[in-house]
Amino acid sequence: MKVVLVTGGSGFLGINLIRYLRTKGVEKIRVLDIAPFEYPEANEPWLEMTLGDVRDKAAVDKCVEGCDAVVNTAAALPLYSPEDIRTTEVDGAQNVCEACKRFGVKRMVQISSTAVYGVPKKHPIYEEDELVGVGPYGNAKIEAEELCRKMRDENLCVPIIRPKSFIGPERLGVFALFYDWAYTGHGFPMIGSGNNRYQLMDVEDLCSAIWNAMTYDASKVNTEFNIGAKEFTTMREDYQAVLDRAGYGKKIRGMPIKPIVFILRILEKLHLSPLYPWVYETASTDSFVSIEKAEELLDFKPKYSNKDALVRNYEWYVDNIDSFKGKTGVSHRVPWKQGLLACAKWFF
Repeated sequence: MKVVLVTGGSGFLGINLIRYLRTKGVEKIRVLDIAPFEYPEANEPWLEMTLGDVRDKAAVDKCVEGCDAVVNTAAALPLYSPEDIRTTEVDGAQNVCEACKRFGVKRMVQISSTAVYGVPKKHPIYEEDELVGVGPYGNAKIEAEELCRKMRDENLCVPIIRPKSFIGPERLGVFALFYDWAYTGHGFPMIGSGNNRYQLMDVEDLCSAIWNAMTYDASKVNTEFNIGAKEFTTMREDYQAVLDRAGYGKKIRGMPIKPIVFILRILEKLHLSPLYPWVYETASTDSFVSIEKAEELLDFKPKYSNKDALVRNYEWYVDNIDSFKGKTGVSHRVPWKQGLLACAKWFF
């Protein structure tokens, strides 16, 4: 495994995966991303950065040629336009698949999402369960998976990873809102009682699963895998671990579901809240997957529980807060604008 391409390598998963690959002895790592690579590793001789779009076939071809493996992490998050989401997820995945076939790259790992399951009525969720996308993001992930599966018939090994929400060093986005409230000595509202079970995972555990999908025998890994924490409790208990770590004695406070969701829908339509429907309409429900298949075929052994991952991410946030003050955007690399929610925190 000498040369590996990571599409979307400037993102949160990208930089963590790049660092993980280096610990495994990968000699050269290529990055293709529309965002600049703003990390200390940018000047390392083993890193090749191409500022380009996964939707650009020429840029993809340039980066894929000569690779031993490709990991497609490039994604447009739900806050992007439906057109950007679909073209990035679907057209981008198709470009990467076709380039791998053209240049004889035998292994491509596709990063999908548990959003492909929609809002299921039973748990845990298994890989064979029905795929029902929610909104442009979930539907695009399903379509991207379908074209990846077709490429398997053309001798391309394409493991598909479906991770739960993953956190850890460099993760900001919607989690920065929670960490900001904890850091400034506030409690935190939770939609519903918080007694639902909502599985997360640490990005390091995700990277270990990706590495095994890259390197294990193709006959074992050329399929779909749910990836998530093995140990998790209720949302109230897991998130309370961060408030306890902050040290102000604050608590998670449950809020009535219907009025809060109604308010958040209005704020979202007025562009006064960063929360999109997938976040606030599923936050009060159970959401967890079975990882048995990954445990059996990928030897997946998660190191971090929900609590561990949340606290580890919070500690990174506190240690690096000066580096992203004043920055906002719509990716996981920067905090999302809180909008009117910033005013609400003074009630907690």
